[in-house]
Amino acid sequence: MGFADQRFNVNLSILFTELPLLERPAAAAAAGFTAVELWWPWVDAPTPEQSALDALKKAIEDAGVRLTGLNFYAGQLPGPDRGALSIPGEESERFRANIDVAIGFADSLGCTAFNALYGNRVEGVDPAEQDALALENLVLAARAVGRIGGTLLIEALNKPESPLCPLVSAPAAIEVVDKVNAATGLGNAKFLMDLYHLSMNGEDLPAVIERYAAKTGHVQIADNPGRGAPGTGSLPLEELLDQLRKAGYDGWVGLEYKPGDRPSTEAFDWLPAEARAAR
Repeated sequence: MGFADQRFNVNLSILFTELPLLERPAAAAAAGFTAVELWWPWVDAPTPEQSALDALKKAIEDAGVRLTGLNFYAGQLPGPDRGALSIPGEESERFRANIDVAIGFADSLGCTAFNALYGNRVEGVDPAEQDALALENLVLAARAVGRIGGTLLIEALNKPESPLCPLVSAPAAIEVVDKVNAATGLGNAKFLMDLYHLSMNGEDLPAVIERYAAKTGHVQIADNPGRGAPGTGSLPLEELLDQLRKAGYDGWVGLEYKPGDRPSTEAFDWLPAEARAAR
């Protein structure tokens, strides 16, 4: 097995960011990839103008790549925010307003996987109140995603970089996944297993894979330390992905790493060109 046996997509919100958004799909295609994913591209606009949505759709279609994953609105990401759905008031409302817009855009491109970032703790707000709001919003999102046969993804981040986020371990994210599925009865909430975040938390990655592969709906990778390309740090990513495959995971692996001080086009030398097109 090995990297050549995986189905990779490129996250265009962390790679190719030296280019304007509408040029990134073509750049990924030129590098040999056929699938991409995105954080919500309009950090200040949960409901952007239709012209903006249409332009991005056209850029993806013209590049001949497939959109395989999309984040719901998550505030300023990258930046201080780590999501919106657990934050009372305006941010929660913005998340709710985004649900149908994001699903409509993704569905028009055949994408059915949606990452719903939980959000930070807010000073002066009872964590139990935030968790109740989060569950309410996640249930809304799971039901909406279910109408197109989609998957709602719940991601664990890492405590060093996201100290105010409560979902900073695999068990914490899995607990939310289980609560959403129990509330909806749909079973379409899944774990987003980001091996970089979990390693930053000091978790036992082989044990996490063994325990939670069956509940995993998407995987993302970056090396650690540094959040760079595979081979720039010390994580045995090839072995971990092999373990995931053997455990039954056959989904996408998102390349969500920083290219470093080089152009993104030069940050894929770890992966043979013939292994970049999704199979």
